[in-house]
Amino acid sequence: MYQWLLRFALLSASTALRPQHPLNQGFAALDTTDVYGLHRKLVEIPSISDSEHAIGEFLASHLRAQNFNVEKHPVRPFYSLKDDEKHQQRFNLLAYPSSSSSNGTRVLLTAHLDTVPPFIPYSYNSTTHQISGRGSVDAKACIAAQVTAAISLLQSGAVAPSSLSLLYVVGEELGGDGMRAFNSIPHPAYETVIFGEPTDLKLASGHKGNLAFTVTAIGKGGHSGYPWLGENANSMLLPALLALDHLPLPNSKKYGNTTLNIGKMVGGEASNVIASSAYADIQVRIAGGEPEVSQSLIVDGVKEVDERLRVHFWSQGYGPVNIDHDVEGFETMTVNYGTDIPWLDGDHKRYLFGPGSILDAHSDHEHLSLQDLAEAVEGYKKLILAALGR
Repeated sequence: MYQWLLRFALLSASTALRPQHPLNQGFAALDTTDVYGLHRKLVEIPSISDSEHAIGEFLASHLRAQNFNVEKHPVRPFYSLKDDEKHQQRFNLLAYPSSSSSNGTRVLLTAHLDTVPPFIPYSYNSTTHQISGRGSVDAKACIAAQVTAAISLLQSGAVAPSSLSLLYVVGEELGGDGMRAFNSIPHPAYETVIFGEPTDLKLASGHKGNLAFTVTAIGKGGHSGYPWLGENANSMLLPALLALDHLPLPNSKKYGNTTLNIGKMVGGEASNVIASSAYADIQVRIAGGEPEVSQSLIVDGVKEVDERLRVHFWSQGYGPVNIDHDVEGFETMTVNYGTDIPWLDGDHKRYLFGPGSILDAHSDHEHLSLQDLAEAVEGYKKLILAALGR
């Protein structure tokens, strides 16, 4: 039962004796054919959303070395750039065994390359056997485990090369622009798609919907000593945010209550200036009904406070997403976060599985155990074989 721990200890000991190379020199001493080594290398490479070039290049090279054909599909920058700004090309990766005649496989494994900010370097606690760092859970553990599982099954002959492909996308944390771009690329009608996100090694039976919007207040600036000569945009915005915090929104038995998070607030220029503008970015996790229902309630709630406030929805959003969970041997759960599942077109079975806890993802203490990483490899193998009827 301690084989996974012994394996990592031997790997750590051997790499510790070799010269340690700076990250930009490729960390040549690290054995990335091992799930732990691959995971470490992925976490070592910063890949905050819209800056996924370096990790894409590394993973493409790694997969080619493991006898995969790799297609790079460019994805335009998410944020607008000035003419004098340089931006390294971001891209999705589609990989399939080089011995396969095409990418027309039955099963697709996928996860996202990007992480939320800020970058947190890789670290390993030899006492607790915990791996930490940005993306160590969400979702580089999924990538490392999926790649390792796929290679293991292919090398053992348990699955045919024409059975599976790998897709690693950019921009999941920015609303799924990478997966949505993939829809425009000709690809087969997959029978099964296995998505990687942290699920505590359980199969997710569904996740909440998602809706994001901005509330903007436009006031009138002026000297703070004469507030009656202007109109403070912050003072306009705050009552609406308080109302939204207490706004009744749809619920359901399966997913519980819809929640609303006021995630970012920006307003004013200085403490001695009447704020001329202010805005707040808000995220909603929808537990019931279509997104149009929540949109209507939100607009009515804001306008009831102040008709002058503007509400802008970033996209149409989506309602709760039900997911296949019919493979025996897994516990099941529902999750409150969004995924790329609704953004991938097609009529296919959808599974959501991965190591680590979402409660640690996006935090300053993001981490998972060595054992979770090892068990995830076996979990993905089981899902692949079940999808192929083995």
